[in-house]
Parts: sequence; C-alpha cells; structure tokens
Amino acid sequence: MTARPRRLLSYVGLGLLSGAIFLLDGLLSMGPTVEMLQVAVILLTLFLPGRTPTLGFGVLTTVFVGISCALQYDTGIPAQSLMDRGLVLAGLWTAVAVVLRHKQVRQAQRESAAKAQAILETTVDGIITIDPDGLIESFNPAAEDIFGYEAEEVLGENVKVLMPSPYREEHDEYLRSYHETGHRRIIGIGREVRGRRKDGSTFPMDLAVSEVELGDRTLFTGIVRDVSERRRLEKEILEVSEEERRRIGQDLHDGLGQMLTGIGLLSQDVTRQLEEEHHERADDMAEITNHIKEADQYARDLSHGLIPVDVEANGLAEALRRLSQNAVRMFDVACSFREIDTVLVHNNTVATHLYRIVQEAVSNAVRHGEADDIKVILAEGDEQIRLQVRDDGTGFDTDAADGSGMGVNIMNHRARIIGGTLEVSSQLGDGTVVTCTVPQTADEAGRSTAARSAAPAPS
Repeated sequence: MTARPRRLLSYVGLGLLSGAIFLLDGLLSMGPTVEMLQVAVILLTLFLPGRTPTLGFGVLTTVFVGISCALQYDTGIPAQSLMDRGLVLAGLWTAVAVVLRHKQVRQAQRESAAKAQAILETTVDGIITIDPDGLIESFNPAAEDIFGYEAEEVLGENVKVLMPSPYREEHDEYLRSYHETGHRRIIGIGREVRGRRKDGSTFPMDLAVSEVELGDRTLFTGIVRDVSERRRLEKEILEVSEEERRRIGQDLHDGLGQMLTGIGLLSQDVTRQLEEEHHERADDMAEITNHIKEADQYARDLSHGLIPVDVEANGLAEALRRLSQNAVRMFDVACSFREIDTVLVHNNTVATHLYRIVQEAVSNAVRHGEADDIKVILAEGDEQIRLQVRDDGTGFDTDAADGSGMGVNIMNHRARIIGGTLEVSSQLGDGTVVTCTVPQTADEAGRSTAARSAAPAPS
C-alpha cells in the first residue's frame, strides 16, 4: 500500500474512533471523563505527517464535545459541569499545541539529519567517527574512496587499521594518555599524517580531529583529505629545483673551479718568476695570485653548499659526518654522528632533504637552544628510515609554541615532500629532539635507478 491510501485509511480510522467516543459520551452521564478520550485521538496524529491532520482532528473533536454538550444541555446542569467541558476543550487544544510543537521539532531534526547525511555522502573529504576506545562508528563514501574499504568492512574495527607503522602501534597508548592527562597531539589541532589503504600502500593526508560530547558519550570525528597529488606536484617542483642546484654546483666545481685552479697555477708561476727577477710588480702579482686562490676556494665552497650530498648511496652518512665535524669547528660545541648499521639512501632528493633537515636542526640547537652537546643519529628499519637530532639545550614548551618558527616549518615541509613526518619534542631545560621518519617506499625510485645502473650491460 502506498503512502497516500495508507494516510487516508488513518484519517478514516481516527474519525471513526472520535465518532465512537462521541456516541459513548451520549450513552453515559455528562462528565469530562469520556470527552478526555478525544485527547488520545489528537495524540495519535503524531504518527501522521504535517500540521493539517492535527489541526483537523483538533477541530473535529472540539465539534463533537460541543455537540455532546448541546445535546445534553439542561438549565439544571450545574456550572461545575460546564466548567468541566471548558477544561476538556482547553485540554484538547493544549494537546494540539503539544503535538504541533513536537512535529515541528521532529521535522527540524529530520531536516538537520538529512542535511548532515547529504554532506557526509557528497563531501570530497573523508569523515570518520570513532568512540573513546578508537572503534569506528561511521565511515562516509569519501572515506571509502580514500582508503579503499567498504564501510561495512571497518565499522566496529579499531581506527588504527587505517594507520601505517609506527603510528598503528602507538595509537592505543595515545588515546589512553589523552583520556588520563588531556594532552593533545592532534585533537583540535590538525596536522599532516600518513594513512594506510586496504592494499597496504601509504599516502599523505591532512587530518583534523574534533571531540564531540553527545549526552554522556564522547565521540571523535576525523576529517581526512588525501594530499598525494599535491605532494607529488610539490616534489616534482623541488626535484627540478634540486636538479638545477646540482647542475649549477657541478658547473662551479668542474667548470669555474677548474679554470680558477688553472689560472692560479699560472699566476703562481708568473709570481715566482717576477720575484726571481726582483720585478717591481712582483708583489702585485702575488696579491693577484692570493685573490685567485680565494676565488677558487669560494667557488668550491659554493659548489659543496649546492651539492651537500654525494650521489652515492652512502653519501648521506658521509655528508652528515662532515656536517657534525663542521659544527664542532664552527660553533665550538660537541657534535657527534652515529649510524646504526649501514643506511643506504639511493634517492638523492630524499638524501638532500634529510641533510637539510639536520642542518636546520643543528643550527636551531646552537642559535636558539644554546646547546653544548648535539647528537645526530641515522637508522634504518624494515619499513622506514629514521633520522634524529638530540641536543641538551634550553628546550621550549611545545604546548605554548605557536608553530610559527620558520625553521620548523621548513623542516616540516621538507619531511612532507619526501613522504615523511617530522616530530619535535621538547621540555624547558631538558633539550629538544627532532625526529624525521621516512618510509622505505620514498627511496624506491632511487633503488630502482641504482639497480639499473649496477646491472651489467647486455652483450
């Protein structure tokens, strides 16, 4: 049965019920008891949509009560009975007002729910709701597209199924710590993190998490946006930039540097001859020779700055070792480098950005942290490369920091470009730890290139 015949049948049923109550009223002595049954008719209109049924049956029941009063009218009827009829009518229309208000509220709730559902289903951002234990309660279509899961596959599962290592293992502890201490790392802040798709692949995403109180329940809503394409374009732009830097650095080293070296040798030979002849311009020539040597060294320093990491796979470790030695000499601090096992980074872009992150972290430790001892640690696991810079400086309050430091922003940007994440932990008076974690997948292109280069040429 369609909606319209069913509604019509409801109208007829309520009309018959109201009429039956009217007939019952005629068979009984005059009093408010039977008439108050008309209130039940009004309440039943709660199940009919719109305002019209409620108003219509409000009028109908009022007419029946009035007819009943007219039929039983007698001058001998006490005023109390008439007052009771008046109270019955007041009760009827109070019920009408309550039903109309309830319908208005329910309609507003339905419209709000429909709008929310429309937003959830049409937004390009993934929206995920979890309970205090981290179990997924809702998973919109955009989230299905981003992560590759159907909603039915993840509802009731722990949200860490959407996270790669090491965040998957750390998530439960983070939630527990938040419930106990209220310390926030993501909730109400928003940051870029890495997500894990159903096929096991990882990707960068913007994540904003908010806390929602629903009565005695607490829910967390996460809004997710896949930024893979944006990061890919940024990476391509930076790779072009880095390639141009390497080209200029190579030209400085192999072109201008070699020319200046040759000119320096010639001028040195001419200087020696003029000195042997006691020529009056011998001192001038010696000064020219010194300037050429300085220009040669300056060109080489520029080329090393433009190409800080050698193209070999172990170039990052050697570059970081040199950086540590230079920090000792330039800043008069203790700076050490430790490589855990052998870490090979084949992708020169990844290696260069990691080097720049350490360079910035060491500089911040000396300039802002007033550190005396700095440790640089490079390690490699099955799924990731981790680079850490520790210092014993003054530190800072991470909760009070506004995140506006240009150095930290640049380090964050470099980490994101190579598909990694950056974490900065610090306490006042207890130094700072900067940790950059890069998945092994970020180095796959470099590994493939290295493998092709190492393969023997076909005969």
